[in-house]
Amino acid sequence: MTAVPSHKSQLVELSADALRSRLYEALGLYVTAMGYPKGTAEQRAPMWLAHMLREGWRCVAALDQNDELTGICYGYRGAPGQWWHEQVRRGVVELAGPGVADDWMRDYFELTELHVRPDSQGRGTGERLLRMLLEGVPNDRVLLSTPEGRTRAWSLYRRVGFVDVLRNYRFAGDPRPFAVLGRQLPMSSS
Repeated sequence: MTAVPSHKSQLVELSADALRSRLYEALGLYVTAMGYPKGTAEQRAPMWLAHMLREGWRCVAALDQNDELTGICYGYRGAPGQWWHEQVRRGVVELAGPGVADDWMRDYFELTELHVRPDSQGRGTGERLLRMLLEGVPNDRVLLSTPEGRTRAWSLYRRVGFVDVLRNYRFAGDPRPFAVLGRQLPMSSS
């Protein structure tokens, strides 16, 4: 008799040291999930390492029964002077004015990365990672950016209450349109 493998991943918090030791595994998952060219991992590694030094940085991961990453999620406290903050603030100010930008960006957690390996998607891993990452975050809001288009990520963000902050925004250096989404914290347990 053969046992049926479990598709439920174990969620764990990763310290910066733990993520550094698995950095290329995590970046490989990111490149695969996003459909990026293979060289993207080497380009992104220094940025991920720099993110680990930011205030409020935290990371959670999903591991399969073989201790391989099936999902990765991290973020930190957003602040003036950070590239993403400045890009988003400029876009929101242009669209809705400085008051709206101040409201959204006064005290927020930037959900920087949330990726689930394609063969593990559709099983609730992304939502579990998101909820675990945001549990206990002291900021008033959470913000993220995601490519425009109907994806599982979009469905997840809408299902858990994210709303539009900025749509069809083009970040410097990326021709694709992105949406910036946000919501109040804390998240409900439902």
